[in-house]
Amino acid sequence: MKIKDLSIGSARVKVEGKVVNKSEPKTVKLWDGRDANVADAVLEDESGSIILTLWNDQIDMVNVGDKVQIINGYVSNFKKEKRLNLGRYGKIIKV
Repeated sequence: MKIKDLSIGSARVKVEGKVVNKSEPKTVKLWDGRDANVADAVLEDESGSIILTLWNDQIDMVNVGDKVQIINGYVSNFKKEKRLNLGRYGKIIKV
């Protein structure tokens, strides 16, 4: 699948791209009161780009310049932006 073909609500997404940007992690408070670290990365292929949301251990799994494959991701809308998420069952694999 190509990034340009991703739409809000897409599930079981398998996409490959290059990490072209990554924000510094920040700590946020979750709905249940726990703290979590979150960072945004920009994943790009020849068709376009999308924000990839990274949580906790996922943050250190990728760096700018890495080519990665996202398996079993899903696409959501957060703050009026289309975002690719891994969720509980998604995986990041460096290729």
